[in-house]
Amino acid sequence: MRRTKKRLLLTLLAVMVVFTGCTIGASYYMLNFSLTPQIHKEEKDSSSYSFMYQNYPFLEAWMDSLHQAHALRDTFIVNAEGKRLHAYYIGAATPTPATAVIVHGYTDNAIRMMMIGYLYNHDLHYNVLLPELQYHGQSEGQSIQMGWKDRFDVMQWMNVANNLFGPHTQMVVHGISMGAATVMMLSGDPQQPFVKCFVEDCGYTSVWDEFSNELKSMFYLPPFPLLYTTSWLCEQKYGWDFKEASSLRQVAQCHLPMFFIHGDKDTYVPTWMVYSLYEAKPKPKELWVVPGAIHAMSYKENKQEYTEKVRLFVEQYINHASN
Repeated sequence: MRRTKKRLLLTLLAVMVVFTGCTIGASYYMLNFSLTPQIHKEEKDSSSYSFMYQNYPFLEAWMDSLHQAHALRDTFIVNAEGKRLHAYYIGAATPTPATAVIVHGYTDNAIRMMMIGYLYNHDLHYNVLLPELQYHGQSEGQSIQMGWKDRFDVMQWMNVANNLFGPHTQMVVHGISMGAATVMMLSGDPQQPFVKCFVEDCGYTSVWDEFSNELKSMFYLPPFPLLYTTSWLCEQKYGWDFKEASSLRQVAQCHLPMFFIHGDKDTYVPTWMVYSLYEAKPKPKELWVVPGAIHAMSYKENKQEYTEKVRLFVEQYINHASN
């Protein structure tokens, strides 16, 4: 009897050791998979122009004209952590205080947001600045920050944009996907007087919710225990955890106007998230759920309507007239 109990205890102990080891290993894998993905960064960056011209053919002539006029310019900052970060900026053809800071998504870069640059600079005649977040494009960074630490960098870029085009700009901050989450995350922090409104397109409620959705859809796994242990590892390694990185909590503290855009066929950042975000955000706010649009495709599939809806929203809060 004693031998049977001893064997049972040893078996249970062995199972627990194996389970713990597998969970720890899987947590490291998930953290690296999510925040330091092997995306062939140089190859992706080098293909950005051809990728954009293929998907948005109207960009090619506009981009060629910017290059010929030396109107597409680089600028760099060093953030509070000592990382060197990059952005492109384009001045409006006619001087104006109207300025857009445009934030890209997960594993993308500033060039891959040039369709929104076109919307603001070409169509609406704004100054634009397009930063590259940590671990993206020409910016340094140990890992992807999923918008949480990025919000401080983007706020630094907002000050740079005001200095470049101001000093009394009237600014909208517009992001797509992770860039939209970044915009929402920064929106709950104190803002400079020149910030007038925000546009978020298909951003997630929190990193926890987004990774939980991906864990289920890609690996058919529940949040427990893997998401908990991976979040803890992220806190130990990078100084933040998945639950604190909450767009939902931040928009609840935002009192500037925000335009929410989301495709009703989005499964990558599920459409239900936008309803929770919209409900949490105090007025003023507007919502457009785009029929038939999958993730981050609302502009591509509805270019004219998207441009007009953004124009109507920002014109309520931004005046082109010089101060």
